[in-house]
Amino acid sequence: MELLIALSIGVMVSCGVYLILRPSTFPLVVGLTFLSYAVNVFLFSMGGLAMGEPAVIDTVNARAYTDPLPQALVLTAIVIAFGMTAFVIVLALRARDVLGNDHVDGQGVVSLTADKDNKNLDKTVIHGEAKE
Repeated sequence: MELLIALSIGVMVSCGVYLILRPSTFPLVVGLTFLSYAVNVFLFSMGGLAMGEPAVIDTVNARAYTDPLPQALVLTAIVIAFGMTAFVIVLALRARDVLGNDHVDGQGVVSLTADKDNKNLDKTVIHGEAKE
């Protein structure tokens, strides 16, 4: 059971890091969510993986013990991560409406410079390419 949990944590961390390195906003949010899931599973597994055992120490069978503190921490982390994910998604949607794209690095922002009479426009940057 511990090997399966460790492998699933490794897969979630690797997927999360891969998605964080993508240049768009939505894969970045999904990657951060994967990383938070991996941390939650790691914290949950640190409490012990006794199946069907109560979270109360009995004087007779003290080896089969599941620590309730990591479970409480994971529940709190799930609620906080859900709220922050919702906030970041709304922020990303607003940024997409304002900028017209969802690039994380800021490329693709249209910038126009002109003189006082708006006759001589300089370069316009669209999706990282300079155009006259």
